[in-house]
Amino acid sequence: MPIHLECLSHTPLHGYFDPAPEVVAEVERVCGAARERVAAFRPDLIVAFAPDHFNGFFYDVMPPFCIGARAEAIGDFKSLAGTLPVPEELARTLAENVLDADVDVALSYRMQVDHGCAQALELLTGGLDRYPVVPVFINSVAPPMATLRRARLLGDAIGRFFSRSDKRVLVVGSGGISHEPPVPELFGATPDVAERLIAGRNPAPDARAARQARTVAAAKSFTAGDSPLHPLNPEWDRAFLERLASGELTSVDGMTNAAITRDGGKSAHEIRTWVAAFGALAAYGPYRATLDYYREIPEWIAGFATMHATSNVA
Repeated sequence: MPIHLECLSHTPLHGYFDPAPEVVAEVERVCGAARERVAAFRPDLIVAFAPDHFNGFFYDVMPPFCIGARAEAIGDFKSLAGTLPVPEELARTLAENVLDADVDVALSYRMQVDHGCAQALELLTGGLDRYPVVPVFINSVAPPMATLRRARLLGDAIGRFFSRSDKRVLVVGSGGISHEPPVPELFGATPDVAERLIAGRNPAPDARAARQARTVAAAKSFTAGDSPLHPLNPEWDRAFLERLASGELTSVDGMTNAAITRDGGKSAHEIRTWVAAFGALAAYGPYRATLDYYREIPEWIAGFATMHATSNVA
């Protein structure tokens, strides 16, 4: 049955530290066009592939992939908060089928999603609850991480499951391309930081505010050119986007985790969400994809892109 794909970068910094007004207007226009495509498609269901930034998933148990059967958006960085309308039985059945396809995936009945998921839903649909949604977490910041090949196979298993259904499915990939915001690392961390990365769920408001302030300060330093963070890499970004558009999706299998960090930065691993979304689309057959927007936006510490695609199979 019909499938449609929308992939887009997200940023927690929108409204905190913005680029020039004309750049913000550009992004709003392309996101508005994506929202119009989604409304015209009239999905029965959204499958949202998204990362987390140590807001809902921690090193107490850090799965490479997790399907949410129930989920709440926490509302960080002014993103929407609230309950996602997850069809619980469908999510459980999906997890069973993904496991049957030899892809290891966890199942959560208490998933928390952050701006990485909520912002995409808001931009594409106007809210969190416009359509039923199954959130699929992909670990993209907490080593060790699954390979891009495994992310592609996750998407493939999900796509094959829904290709046998009568649902109109919108697949969403929400993640940055090259970028390296100040996400802490467990290895070498102080005891306090390590504890936050292991068991930091539901922080106090002042702790969350302090974390957000550090991110804004890092963006200002990055834009000023005096930051140790990995620079944006538009050449690498465009080469990755061209791989997706080419239809030769298996070409991403050779991109190693070390090379992604080296070329795109530590948070460029969020490209897994795009790979999984395209994997789901490719399970339906050949597709045609359009790169709608790309721009380096240092204020948002992001190579910012949006892309949509549809299946060639009726």
